[in-house]
Amino acid sequence: MKKPLVAVLSGAGISTDSGIPDYRGPNGLWRRDPEAEKLVTYEYYMGDPEIRRRAWRMRREAGTLHARPNAAHRAVAELERAGVPVRVLTQNVDGLHQLAGMPARKVLELHGTARGVVCTGCGARGAMEDALARVDAGEEDPPCGACGGVLKPATVMFGERLDPVVLGEALSIAKACEVFVAVGTSLQVQPAAGLAGVAADHGARLVVVNAEPTPYDDRAAEVIREPIGTALPELLRGLG
Repeated sequence: MKKPLVAVLSGAGISTDSGIPDYRGPNGLWRRDPEAEKLVTYEYYMGDPEIRRRAWRMRREAGTLHARPNAAHRAVAELERAGVPVRVLTQNVDGLHQLAGMPARKVLELHGTARGVVCTGCGARGAMEDALARVDAGEEDPPCGACGGVLKPATVMFGERLDPVVLGEALSIAKACEVFVAVGTSLQVQPAAGLAGVAADHGARLVVVNAEPTPYDDRAAEVIREPIGTALPELLRGLG
């Protein structure tokens, strides 16, 4: 018997148990420090060296590279290992789905990755670890080693377009899946949030696992408000 294709759209809420704060929740980064949003806004980042210096300091202190997958990430990987066709569409940039054991080719990082850097001038790419080592050594705003251009994380900042190829693949998965689980996402940031609607439009069973209400709750077959670390593993065991 053919197993149904399961799409998991994950947002910041899935990684809070790994020590990575979310953005819009009650204790979220934007609520605590509204100025922090400028650090990940392309126009401000490119136009103000002081914003870039603050952004590099924030990355050093954030500890994203040292975070470890939690029970929710592991549950998604276990479902895939159990032979269920799983595709992860993630709004997160932390790489924790892959560290938990999801094959990288089955994870679409809609907003890029914080584990790499890219030059805004020549497009050269490198490891975030290497760039942070340069910051530790005293370079407050390390330029590109190849052309001297401005380095930024390989994430999609506010004001930047999503990679059209990645978004196209995500849309195809949303249309093809039989089950679509939106977990730890406010479903407010487009176009990623719209994938839940696309899946529902194409007949998928939509399940929302999130502490706060989302704009797609009324379209969901099931809405779960329990803590993600216990609720998601339980839900996915049922699918497996």
